[in-house]
Amino acid sequence: MPDQLSGILESTEPTLLTSGWHRTEGPLWHPGGYLTFVDLQGSRLLRWDIVGPGDTDGRVTVVREDTGEGNGCTLDRQGRLLMCEGADHRCVTRTEADGTVTTLADRWQGKRFNKPNDVICRSDGTIYFTDPELRLPEDQRELGFAGVYRIDPQGQLHLATDQCVYPNGLALSPDESVLYVAISRESAQCFIEEEKGEYCAHRRIEAFDVATDGTLSNQRLFCDMSSADPGVPDGMKVDTLGRVFCVGSGGFWIIAASGEVLGVARMPEITRNLAFGGPDFRTLYLTPGDSLSMLRVKTPGIGAFS
Repeated sequence: MPDQLSGILESTEPTLLTSGWHRTEGPLWHPGGYLTFVDLQGSRLLRWDIVGPGDTDGRVTVVREDTGEGNGCTLDRQGRLLMCEGADHRCVTRTEADGTVTTLADRWQGKRFNKPNDVICRSDGTIYFTDPELRLPEDQRELGFAGVYRIDPQGQLHLATDQCVYPNGLALSPDESVLYVAISRESAQCFIEEEKGEYCAHRRIEAFDVATDGTLSNQRLFCDMSSADPGVPDGMKVDTLGRVFCVGSGGFWIIAASGEVLGVARMPEITRNLAFGGPDFRTLYLTPGDSLSMLRVKTPGIGAFS
């Protein structure tokens, strides 16, 4: 293990929990002691329960079919699951306690979203979600821009910013004063660079100051993640020391609150998202390829209901 990571991770070798799905994403630990994740291409929400004496023996069940390529997930303050649905639905939904699905937002000023990607919830109930446009064919785009949106505690939708070219993963600092936005790409040329294994200079994390009312200001570069390695800035989470764990080129990056890169944990497959969980929040769940895996960390992370 690289020296700079030895004080943060117990190991950089992930343990496989389940595989054979189509494209996993959206891991989310629930207060009931189980994990959900999505099979994005299979449009299914899955649940992984620990069934053995250890934390690696589990069983997967299907919670919901036809999620519209469900992607990023989180919990609201009432413990209900929020999901970005990026295919035909192109919306953000909430799953009620009885299993019914409610659409929270599917349009901005009468125009359909592009492909909602990731979602988080602040402690006051404010919801933020990203809506990149580059993966949507041009003839299907109604808005003409990528956005980060905010749903306030009263349920009103706001455009938080349209100044992020390809907003992907989201995370809040421990005191919720800073919003981090993963920027995967800048233009269609970045897809070509990615396919050819060429260096891309547009991979990064940007940061915003968050006001009490949830509005954003002071957009700035937080961390340059430019690379030629496979993978782009995607899912993000933060630990209790304020370190940002962001999926990126070559594995997942661990970044101090100052923006200093502490290290890159190299992974055998491109990983798209991650989440802290387990009873002590020292298990880091990962969604690479068609699988769900885990490794242990030394400092607790912040979960969706911490």
